[in-house]
Amino acid sequence: MARIRRPVCTNKRWRSGPFVLALVTFWCRASAQIRYSISEEAKAGSVVGNVAKDLGLDRSALKTRDYRIVGSGAEPLFHVNADDGVLYVSRKVDREEVCERGNAFFTKDVYSAVLNENAPAGTLVMQVNATDLDEGENGEIIYLFGKEGDAHLQELFNINPKTGEIKVAGQIDFEKCHSYELDIQASDKGTFPLSTDKTVTIKIIDVNDNPPEIDVTSFSKSVPEDSRIGTTVALISVHDLDSGRNGKISCFTNEDIPFVISPSLQDNFYAVMTKSHLDREEKSFYEIKIVAKDGGEPSLSSEKTISVVVSDVNDNTPQFSQNPYTFYVSENNVLSAPVFSVRASDHDEGENAQISYHIYRNSSDGTGLFLNINSVTGSIVALKSFDFETLKSFNFQVVATDGGSPPLSSNVTVKVFILDQNDNAPVILYPVSSNGSAEGVEEIPRNLKAGDLVTKVRAYDADIGYNGWLLFSLQQVSDHSLFSLDRYTGQIRTLPLKSFDFETLKSFQFQVVAADGGSPPLSSNVTVKVFILDQNDNAPVILYPVSSNGSAEDLVTKVRAYDADIGYNGWLLFSLQQVSDHSLFSLDRYTGQIRTLRSFTETDEAEHRLLILVKDNGNVSLSATATVTVKLVEPKEAFAASDIKSAAKVDEEDNVTFYLIVTLGSVSLLFVISIIVLIAMQCSKSTEYTSKYLQDANYDGTLCHIVLFWLNKQGSHAEHVCVGEREEEDQFSIMTLQEPV
Repeated sequence: MARIRRPVCTNKRWRSGPFVLALVTFWCRASAQIRYSISEEAKAGSVVGNVAKDLGLDRSALKTRDYRIVGSGAEPLFHVNADDGVLYVSRKVDREEVCERGNAFFTKDVYSAVLNENAPAGTLVMQVNATDLDEGENGEIIYLFGKEGDAHLQELFNINPKTGEIKVAGQIDFEKCHSYELDIQASDKGTFPLSTDKTVTIKIIDVNDNPPEIDVTSFSKSVPEDSRIGTTVALISVHDLDSGRNGKISCFTNEDIPFVISPSLQDNFYAVMTKSHLDREEKSFYEIKIVAKDGGEPSLSSEKTISVVVSDVNDNTPQFSQNPYTFYVSENNVLSAPVFSVRASDHDEGENAQISYHIYRNSSDGTGLFLNINSVTGSIVALKSFDFETLKSFNFQVVATDGGSPPLSSNVTVKVFILDQNDNAPVILYPVSSNGSAEGVEEIPRNLKAGDLVTKVRAYDADIGYNGWLLFSLQQVSDHSLFSLDRYTGQIRTLPLKSFDFETLKSFQFQVVAADGGSPPLSSNVTVKVFILDQNDNAPVILYPVSSNGSAEDLVTKVRAYDADIGYNGWLLFSLQQVSDHSLFSLDRYTGQIRTLRSFTETDEAEHRLLILVKDNGNVSLSATATVTVKLVEPKEAFAASDIKSAAKVDEEDNVTFYLIVTLGSVSLLFVISIIVLIAMQCSKSTEYTSKYLQDANYDGTLCHIVLFWLNKQGSHAEHVCVGEREEEDQFSIMTLQEPV
């Protein structure tokens, strides 16, 4: 569009005047003013000038830009050829008509201003100034927007009609329009007002008031954990409505994630890529925060978060909770009952983490053949009952396989130890009879000393530990004072309580029990028979006459005692508690026999009192005491006592003579038979002879209360008599001893 402004008419003598041609494009981006001079009375069609050439415009764009002449009158004086841009005179120019009254004119040829966007309302942009040479109302000027101006611009700006100040009235946004061209008109107040237009150019300066915008153009919500470094996860684009540095954007993301933002070949386009290897088992979900920041001062930024799921890949083998497994199973287990179980886990997920179990069957080792495993739970059952005595331990392999494609697997060694149970009774190894029964025969000499080994019971238990720990005990023993049994070794030894007498008892029988330490205990027993071997240990005994020289070690008497207890509780020991002369008498602590230690002399006292203490061997010993009085007598008193006894027996001996003859005949016959039996069985009881001095036939074993001795004149030992108490008669018996030659 071209606007013709009237010439300034100051002198009517001028026959020509300048015309100002203002060309304004509708794009509000370029403007220019051109001055041409023409002669008055110029004919229509006269060429004024080439507007397109003078403005440097492309002729081909004139039509598209709709160039035209805008005049102040109803009939314009000029027009532009839209094909070549040449300005022509449309009709005759009459200077008097044009300069009948003077027009206002602006003081500046060009008005331009710079305005920051977002300037508040009321901000002064600039002030225009026009002058009119006329007088009165014809010379008063008012300012207003031209009629051809864009009405929208009047919402953004206003102009003071009196002062010509242009101020901001609305929101100035650089992003909507970088510059504005206002058509300002200066008009007088005449009856027929004359006006002049001026274009004011306002350039908007961009302010950093727009943060960058982020758009995700392509996005993969999940990425496999085995993705290579540099795999693209998302494509983003960024833009900023601001310009210059305010519109220059940089993008980045948080550094603690395995992703990076990389710019693409196209401006403001970026790719989110992996910068390191992913591991779903370590972290399966990421929130990637994308930050876009412009270059303004101060800078503005925006963020957008995208969520990425790391999808699982079967890259983990099943892992057993232990390696190796060690289990302890009791023997005699119940068939098909679970005995133990294994457990494996897989850090993958889904089918990649589903585990199945099976036992590796090794053809060279059959231990896995009697086991079965649940493929889902890993519970293992035994198909046979274990026996510790035949199989104490074994190993096998369990394989765990996941459900991935391809599947991954791992092995674990299972060590099984069989625990012993007390299921084996002790076995007697010795003694064993010829027919295999648990019975043994032992022969021992009669002169064994206390503590001598009689035999040793040997036994074996196939179990171990307490189940195989054997203890021995004696059962069914007739006399506990003869033998002792070591409960740990099974050794049978003699006790010092008694000596063996073949003539009294030829054999013994008892039972030895071997029991293990299990719960409950198991036991076996063996019967042991002990036979006493006879020895020539009995010298002939002189029944009459009996003599004694009263020498040392003569038996004075024997203290006999009885304890109803058995074992150590019934084992009695004798001791002298009080004695008048320790050099005369001795006491056997085991038999209770009191003997003389030396010969009596005339200086010895005639009477001696001995206090005998008898006690058992219990934990708390019990005891009893007995007092023995020994009196020394002259030889004639002893003979007198002997005569009294002999006279008392004369009648009795005459009465039994006949019976003795009959008895001797019978005994002789029985003696012959006994010899035969002795040879065959070797266990016949020999005839017992008892010295009348040591043990009389009618002696009951009670203590001798009074013992009489006599002395010869030379002080040597003489024969002595012993007076003892009898059960049959309440009197003293006096034994007469002959004086030695």
